[in-house]
Amino acid sequence: MAKLPIEKMRELERRFGEIEARMSAGPSADVYVKLASEYSELQPVVTKIRAYQKAVGELADLEALLEDKSVDRDMRELAELELPDVKERIEELENEIQILLLPKDAADEKSAILEIRAGTGGNEAALFAGDLFRMYERYASTHGWKVEVLSSSEGEAGGYKEIIATITGKGVFAKLKFESGVHRVQRVPETEAGGRIHTSAATVAVLPEAEEIDIEIRPEDIRIDTMRSSGAGGQHVNTTDSAVRITHLPTGIVVTSSEKSQHQNRAKAMQVLRSRLYDAERQRADSERSADRKSQVGSGDRSERIRTYNFPQGRVTDHRINLTLYKLDRMMIGEIDEVVDALLADYQASQLAQLGEQQ
Repeated sequence: MAKLPIEKMRELERRFGEIEARMSAGPSADVYVKLASEYSELQPVVTKIRAYQKAVGELADLEALLEDKSVDRDMRELAELELPDVKERIEELENEIQILLLPKDAADEKSAILEIRAGTGGNEAALFAGDLFRMYERYASTHGWKVEVLSSSEGEAGGYKEIIATITGKGVFAKLKFESGVHRVQRVPETEAGGRIHTSAATVAVLPEAEEIDIEIRPEDIRIDTMRSSGAGGQHVNTTDSAVRITHLPTGIVVTSSEKSQHQNRAKAMQVLRSRLYDAERQRADSERSADRKSQVGSGDRSERIRTYNFPQGRVTDHRINLTLYKLDRMMIGEIDEVVDALLADYQASQLAQLGEQQ
């Protein structure tokens, strides 16, 4: 059986009971909101802890029954039948509790900024970048998340050379953070007369959306330039300068936004800049903590080829966990939960293994 941190479990139960009592006592609205937030955070793990304790009690009762020589044969046989099920339930609960007690990523509950850029492959890469964006857009829709495009640069034959969007909702980053990396596509372009398969790629970056409280940007550390926004012509030809480019001087990070409103552009560009700086800080801290980590899952290495989409064979392969699915058509319409869940399970398994080594 897995070794569970019994003292920590007792402390969580004690704290949960304390919160329940304080909520019942009718505190002020502000205090109640804080208590309710902590209550909802603790409830899943405390529910499992109580189920585990109950199952352990059942196991002890069954074993005592089997050791009691005065128990009749029918009762003993019944106990022997129940024993494997109870042991299996305990093992499942131990694994579930261990996962719930794993260190939480502070950014998991945040919304995210999604950046997709066409890589090698010219027009075909831009078309694939567009396909990927629609895949994530549909996935977001099934989860009730809101997608807003912050900036985009369209490809000559369609798709996007680059597109940046916010995906707003609870737990977006937790679901999408393993999508960062190089996505490769193998398919026959519509313009290919000979039917040859072309390979092209797009790079995906998923950043936790940072609040002002997460990262401070000093006014003296940024340079803001305004440029004439290149519109579609017509009535918009004579509009005033509205595109905004913000340069973060200490890091050299440059962010641009070119919608119609200069005020909105500045706000959107600052939103992206803040998230990039927050992400860079997280990457730095993460690499310091685990310089020897071998797993690519969760490493956020955006130069790493993580997935191949093979259209002629209808196949998707995630190279980090050697997962191959023949569901390309379903994935491209946003049904990516199977891959997302498999990546999360692999990451949790590696975390559990690391904890086991430390104990």
